[in-house]
Amino acid sequence: MFHKLGTYFFRYRNIIGPIVFLAAIYFGTSSYPMNLPSLNLAFDIAGISIALLGQGLRIITIGYEYIERGGRNRQVYASKLITGGVFSHCRNPLYVGNILLAVGLALVVHSSLFYLTVLPFVLIAYISIVSAEETYLQEKFGDDYSRYCKNVNRWLPNFRGWKRTISLMTFNWKRVVVKEYNTMFVVVLALALAKYWSGYQVQGIAVVPDAGTVMIAFAVWLSSYVFVRNLKKSGKLTA
Repeated sequence: MFHKLGTYFFRYRNIIGPIVFLAAIYFGTSSYPMNLPSLNLAFDIAGISIALLGQGLRIITIGYEYIERGGRNRQVYASKLITGGVFSHCRNPLYVGNILLAVGLALVVHSSLFYLTVLPFVLIAYISIVSAEETYLQEKFGDDYSRYCKNVNRWLPNFRGWKRTISLMTFNWKRVVVKEYNTMFVVVLALALAKYWSGYQVQGIAVVPDAGTVMIAFAVWLSSYVFVRNLKKSGKLTA
């Protein structure tokens, strides 16, 4: 069951995920955490911190080692078994990062609908995707993959020996920018949207920045995104 569902989620994750997120934001109603206004700031700080931790994990993973995240023709695919960098301490660090991003956003939104729909969806989606990927990798790499699975956790990162792992590796910042810029910009936009939409629902228009500030902030965000995208598309910045 999870295998077939994972194949579907892998193929359409870039469409389904944003739809679920935006629907939960739009139809959900934010409130003070546990109806205590004093916890509002604490939840915001915790949520942003957890989301940034998730993004940081993704950056470290991609900076030291890279896998074919998008598969081939939107199907699970791997030309070789990647076991270096963060992948030598966790088999699915990018997905762990995504789960942390979802948890962080949920804490910022603090909406019951978000908690009850987005978080379960994210967990089911990634459990299913991992099931499909593991089936593929086991069939393709056989004993090599079996030995890898015995030594490395599926979900919980174990960073024991991390210094030894990276001692002979070079962190590739260009690869991070080229491969991860889209996610980084989306995360910034999602956190801002979650923060101010939830604030508007709970405290009203007074907590929302004026239109001029919003337009300037969005213009900076958009111009930065376009600049980095053009660097990539033009070939001026390569991994």
